[in-house]
Amino acid sequence: MRDILVTVDGELTTLYVGKGIRVRISPKRFVLELSNHSLHRMIGEAVAEAILPPFEVLRDPACGGDQRIPLFSSDEKSRRSEYCNVDLLVLSPDGIEVIVEIEEADVTPIQVFGKFLASALSRCFIHQREKNARIGMSDSVLFIQVLDTSKLRKDKTSKMQQWRNIEHSIEDVIPIKGSRANHYRLFHGDTGDFAPGQAKRKELIDCIRALLEN
Repeated sequence: MRDILVTVDGELTTLYVGKGIRVRISPKRFVLELSNHSLHRMIGEAVAEAILPPFEVLRDPACGGDQRIPLFSSDEKSRRSEYCNVDLLVLSPDGIEVIVEIEEADVTPIQVFGKFLASALSRCFIHQREKNARIGMSDSVLFIQVLDTSKLRKDKTSKMQQWRNIEHSIEDVIPIKGSRANHYRLFHGDTGDFAPGQAKRKELIDCIRALLEN
């Protein structure tokens, strides 16, 4: 069994137990759900297949990996300094090159901005798998967010325009003082859009390779 993360939302408590198992508890019911994080896994596999040594791709369990990926605000590995857990990292000998966050459930502005800021203000990755060595940010970090459209009514929603505005707003303010996250891209789509051979999958990989080749 992996770590159990607890989220409290009003009277509803959600326990995430292991890969894709979600238990929801409320005063009136106890529900066991299975969540396959299909977009997470699609993106994780796409990046892992395309990005080769000397670069290393780290994926969290939802993306097909086997570890959490915590980012910290200092060299100290502690609850005090842990700012966030991200979905995917691309590492080079110089440090963190690319951070990827995928949102399948909450695609609101506060979530999108918040995930970016928590990562952008982090300083390093520390994990026991890397012998708790500090892996800092490289000189130029690309932050990518992928937002799921599968639950949207595309003929009724204004989300795509809202997300374009968010992307432009973030591009206007980076780099933030003290941060090395100076490149930002926002992609949106569903598993079909990012399937092998599809244009958005190629665009995502090309975006990452362009930064790594500079």
